Amino acid sequence: MVFDLDLIKKVYAAMPEKVAEARKLVGRPLTLAEKILYAHLFVPAERAYDRGVDYVDFTPDRVAMQDATAQMALLQFMTCGRAKVAVPSTVHCDHLIQARTGALEDLKTANEVNKEVYEFLASISNKYGIGFWKPGAGIIHQVVLENYAFPGGMMIGTDSHTPNAGGLGMIAIGVGGADAVDVMAGLPWELKMPKLIGVKLTGKMSGWTAAKDVILKVAGILTVKGGTGAIVEYFGEGADSLSATGKGTICNMGAEIGATCSLFAYDEKMAAYLSATGREEVAYLATQIKEHLRPDDEVYADPAKYYDQLIEINLDELEPYVNGPFTPDLAWPISKFAAAVKENNWPEKLEVALIGSCTNSSYEDISRSASLAKQAVDKNLKARAEFTITPGSEVVRFTIEKDGFLDTFYKIGGVVLANACGPCIGQWARHIDDPKRKNSIITSFNRNFAKRNDGLASTHAFVASPEIVTAFAIAGDLTFNPLKDKLKNEDGKEVMLDEPTGTELPPKGFSVEDAGYTAPAADGSGVQVKVAGDSQRLQLLEPFAAWEGTDLKGLKLLIKAKGKCTTDHISMAGPWLKFRGHLDNISNNMLIGAVNFFNEETDKVKNQLTGQYGAVPATQRAYKAAGIGSIVVGDENYGEGSSREHAAMEPRHLGVRAIVVRSFARIHETNLKKQGMLALTFANKEDYDKIQEDDSFDIVGLGSFAPGKPLSMVLNHKDGSKDTITLNHTYNKPQIEWFKAGGALNVIRSQFAKG
Repeated sequence: MVFDLDLIKKVYAAMPEKVAEARKLVGRPLTLAEKILYAHLFVPAERAYDRGVDYVDFTPDRVAMQDATAQMALLQFMTCGRAKVAVPSTVHCDHLIQARTGALEDLKTANEVNKEVYEFLASISNKYGIGFWKPGAGIIHQVVLENYAFPGGMMIGTDSHTPNAGGLGMIAIGVGGADAVDVMAGLPWELKMPKLIGVKLTGKMSGWTAAKDVILKVAGILTVKGGTGAIVEYFGEGADSLSATGKGTICNMGAEIGATCSLFAYDEKMAAYLSATGREEVAYLATQIKEHLRPDDEVYADPAKYYDQLIEINLDELEPYVNGPFTPDLAWPISKFAAAVKENNWPEKLEVALIGSCTNSSYEDISRSASLAKQAVDKNLKARAEFTITPGSEVVRFTIEKDGFLDTFYKIGGVVLANACGPCIGQWARHIDDPKRKNSIITSFNRNFAKRNDGLASTHAFVASPEIVTAFAIAGDLTFNPLKDKLKNEDGKEVMLDEPTGTELPPKGFSVEDAGYTAPAADGSGVQVKVAGDSQRLQLLEPFAAWEGTDLKGLKLLIKAKGKCTTDHISMAGPWLKFRGHLDNISNNMLIGAVNFFNEETDKVKNQLTGQYGAVPATQRAYKAAGIGSIVVGDENYGEGSSREHAAMEPRHLGVRAIVVRSFARIHETNLKKQGMLALTFANKEDYDKIQEDDSFDIVGLGSFAPGKPLSMVLNHKDGSKDTITLNHTYNKPQIEWFKAGGALNVIRSQFAKG
């Protein structure tokens, strides 16, 4: 079936005129991103918007939510007063399935352990008109690509890798749950007009190189924050040569450079993928307006005039890359990786190799990896590292089983995991003899922060294409270069792996018996949402308190975080995922992964009321019980990584009043604003160094809080001295109203109450 066909027809019917109006308004040719953005304005523009400056209201076509973030998003939505979602929306159960032994057993366990959460999500989806994808159906981004993404559309999703849909030419942006509530409630969705980074791809890949290597190289160029506030637009004949799912891989991992999203222009590869996934009519409709789903010709002719930054990559010359450890932007071409492993004393022995995830689980990915596994069988090689395979969806899993790929993986000792996120997000019951022992793993995932995959700080995680990961699984050694090195087989004979081969789409077509979709009730008014009063997994929400109308005085320092502090440090995933629907319980993981500047330890901060050191959440609960507010101080790119709004809701719930940092990652800054928090940055970044462990703080100027007007913070030191520093912010007028009301949801409630 084709979902939302009438919606797609409506978007395409209006697009030519809207693009023409935008071109006239801007006064020049347009990039693809500009065409889609201007075609999705909430109200017609009266002037061209300034990139990186103007806040703009948009109307996304749809919303997608994964089960971990959907819980809090829908708990918020059910309080806003609407009987049904205003735009097509879906929930995908992919995050709560823990990888332990294998697909069947793990899925069975997940259905038992998470029964009440799945019942809640199914019932609330049924009530409010939301499509429900049950556990085992697949990972949200792969399912969206197979069913919902369409060229020229715009969507938001409560997961940072939502931009995966850019592989089908869609502006798809990761957001927090409160943003999803706005759109599901039919309200405008606000975004600062993104800057544009153009990536011109020339040439064509061959041999060992894969689409993943494009984004691994780009990550090395731009770093984890180089794409912040920007849309990355790929174009050129090299872009058109990539498969639609390869494009999706690149867009997916664009989250690791902080990009708002990434996208490719509509082309024959996208049309082929749409047709292969049963959406021939969408491909036909898109082809009719193809000129509006690609940048204007003048942009191709002189791209430097139209993008804020331009990068050029020749695919003919692109090497396979391996990125890591501990950060996804530490990029190593394969020719230099072995030397880097030795020079840095990283563990050379590879213990586990993992392919799949939302980033790399397409038919093409699996077929190329399977070609290497078949070579291993034929050349009498065995995988010397543990090897796991995570299909992205039941459609992919069923098809690759039918085509014999799973059997090939089994022959070299591969273990097929459930169609879910699993080890990519820490849902991995890893078996290891000594958790403190330094060890290496390699994945085809997107993120490799410390503790990300298995919760172990000792694990050195590297990221590469599925082909390179599979080759390393066979070799069991990170100093192996499959492009030039030989391996000794079981007979003691030296053999080389040939270049991987594969096909973009299944020759016999995609197949599935049960894709895992449940449509909502036509009328959900009689449906009861299932939440037990004594549940430890789910908790109905109470509105946060409004601002008291005064400056904030006598705030204590909760923690001064040192260095990288991602959303994984602020609100860990893994075992904590089970509390994603229970704000008070999950708040017990708040900032337990952040490194305390003053003692270089995690989850150990000074309680200024007692002088004792203790856990971060417990210390904050003590401040809250005493009626004392606090602040969190952070470093650069604070809140990097996932879209999880729990990282903003937990400090809000426990009484933290402000987050003061050198700089923010985009999604996290927005999430803090939505929850009525103060998200502030040091005007002078060196003022971070002035924060002392026993300080108390006064944030002043809130009585005249206004866009573009800095606030001040007085640092009251223990010795009686003071420092007054300037704090910048990016709040506009509506966002300041969120702060005053105690959160964006309070504003929405009041709007619906007025009726």
